Amino acid sequence: MLDSFPDNMRAVIFGASGGIGGALIDHLAASNKVAQIYAGSRTPQIHTSEKITPFAFELEDEDSIAAAAQTTRAGGSLHLIFVATGMLSGDILKPEKSWSAQEPTSYAKAFAINTTGPALIGKHFLPQLSRTDKSVFAALSARVGSIGDNRLGGWHAYRASKAALNMVLRNFALELAHRNKNAIAVSLHPGTVDTNLSAPFQSGVKPDKLFTPAYSAQQMLKVIDDLTFENSGNLLAWDGAHIPF
Repeated sequence: MLDSFPDNMRAVIFGASGGIGGALIDHLAASNKVAQIYAGSRTPQIHTSEKITPFAFELEDEDSIAAAAQTTRAGGSLHLIFVATGMLSGDILKPEKSWSAQEPTSYAKAFAINTTGPALIGKHFLPQLSRTDKSVFAALSARVGSIGDNRLGGWHAYRASKAALNMVLRNFALELAHRNKNAIAVSLHPGTVDTNLSAPFQSGVKPDKLFTPAYSAQQMLKVIDDLTFENSGNLLAWDGAHIPF
């Protein structure tokens, strides 16, 4: 895995304390291709691998993202930036079943976490992508953020925030095509993963469709390894399938 990347690969994972983020770090730390991993979370985690450098950031605090960029910039170019953050539901964000349930606060929170935060990470980190080797900026999206694949409706704020994230990644890809010919930007759907994030919504998921974080992370890293420049700007599933915007 990661054969398309150079030796001494350097990666940044945002959302290191989450199930998927932590699993990504585990896979990367176990790879001989990876020399350094920056692991970002609200509260820096303790890691046993010398490859891993923890850092703190807040998605809703651009200054903290800019400070993190200063930390990683000192080590040289990056080959993988993976934004494994997101918010599915919470005290403010609810899975609306009808348009009558929409609230401004839900939209504000969903967009702040699922769209604006990753966009600002791109603002400060895209310039660090390697110009001499393959490099990738990836962000966790969701199939329910696909307009073309929407058959059920509902969940308005969450769907809209992920659809907007997909547009941000498409914009990044188009700009990278002019600024950095070796860089790719993609949105990734991880499948339904057995984490605290999805726990309230797993009852209708078939057992073979509920993935462990380790499996989802492994599959997405395989997709990233197989990426070509024709994929840049697209929304791809954990198995590499193209999902329409």
